[in-house]
Amino acid sequence: MRRNLKVLSTLLFATVCFFASSAAFAADAAGTGGGSGSREMGLAIGAGLAIGLAALGGGLGQGRAASAALEGISRNPQASGKIFTPMIIALALTESLVLLAWLIANGLSGKIG
Repeated sequence: MRRNLKVLSTLLFATVCFFASSAAFAADAAGTGGGSGSREMGLAIGAGLAIGLAALGGGLGQGRAASAALEGISRNPQASGKIFTPMIIALALTESLVLLAWLIANGLSGKIG
């Protein structure tokens, strides 16, 4: 029961923060008098989501890959040489996708303002 209350309060807090920030962005766009405020806000949200989701997915993927590799090494220590190299390659490819998302988010944020 206590865990459900914690999850519910966290969800409520996140929802309030989301709506409060969108109202602040709307007020800023209305004050400029131009129609490009919503486009800039969309680019900012897109850039934030791109890097946030990429970091989340990359972290989960790297953690899972490292966990599986370490579990395999602990079950069979003689196979550590055969497991280590593919694990490093998988971690590097996962990190490259996160860096690609960072480049996209950086490009989107360059179009703002």
